[in-house]
Amino acid sequence: MSGETTIISRRALLATAAAGLAGAALPHAGAATARNPKRSVLFFSKSSGFEHDPVKRQGRRPSLAEKILTEIGKRRGFDVVATKDGRVFDGDLARHDAFFFFTTGDLTQTGSDGTPPMSATGKEALLAAIRGGKGFVGVHSASDTFHSKGEAFETQQNPDPYIAMLGGEFISHGSEQEARVKIVDPNFPGLRGLGESFKTKEEWYSLKNFANDSHVLLVLDTEGMHDSEYRRPPFPLAWARREGLGRVYYNAMGHREDVWRSRRFQEMLAGALAWATGAADAALSANMAEVTPQASVLPARN
Repeated sequence: MSGETTIISRRALLATAAAGLAGAALPHAGAATARNPKRSVLFFSKSSGFEHDPVKRQGRRPSLAEKILTEIGKRRGFDVVATKDGRVFDGDLARHDAFFFFTTGDLTQTGSDGTPPMSATGKEALLAAIRGGKGFVGVHSASDTFHSKGEAFETQQNPDPYIAMLGGEFISHGSEQEARVKIVDPNFPGLRGLGESFKTKEEWYSLKNFANDSHVLLVLDTEGMHDSEYRRPPFPLAWARREGLGRVYYNAMGHREDVWRSRRFQEMLAGALAWATGAADAALSANMAEVTPQASVLPARN
């Protein structure tokens, strides 16, 4: 992987965005108008750890995830600025309405992809911006980022500040397999019309360090799943919460390229971004104790 750190413009992304996208055009709810100016989303996909296929670039060509997010933005009325360069967080964050992370590892280290890392002050600036009212959307390995100190298969009382903001942390995963996902809140933006549950093949994360104030949106039904990572009661897979004045959303899906190309996942992302940027609202309640009462029961170390 080269050290390419170019911030890909929206124009360059739109030139290739149509390739590989599935389904009909997404609805225009939340699109910009004269009274609702176009919002800006900073998509950060630096991989200090493992680099996932959806965020890999081929030279200067945008990744699959960059193309899909840009196309969603085109239809929903927001601009996407995509970068792997961590120095962006030492710049002007006020111009962005939300941050979208598909990252891995300690982002203050150069790591696997060779792109410039985030500084410690940049990390603090990101968290302060979210507390001050910016939105945050994380998918898949955004929870495999800035791990908490301590044992992987134990709950931490004081998780890393980034993990505390996100509301959950990756432990491990087993083999890719089909599993059932239950929809807890069908009224949340992006989840309407998806029914009570769905089944799909994915690399399912086993998670811990859940924030007690989270509003659970999706639950992974672990019954019948194989591999030791899933020998635990059902647990949250996606949630939304408030961090100070900011809006935080996380969805553990997104490992597979076909998941990114699916209309279902794109609808989820569009709804999440609409909510995170303030273009859509949702009623949030701390429902984890009700819908996943044994979420804190972790699998045994494998």
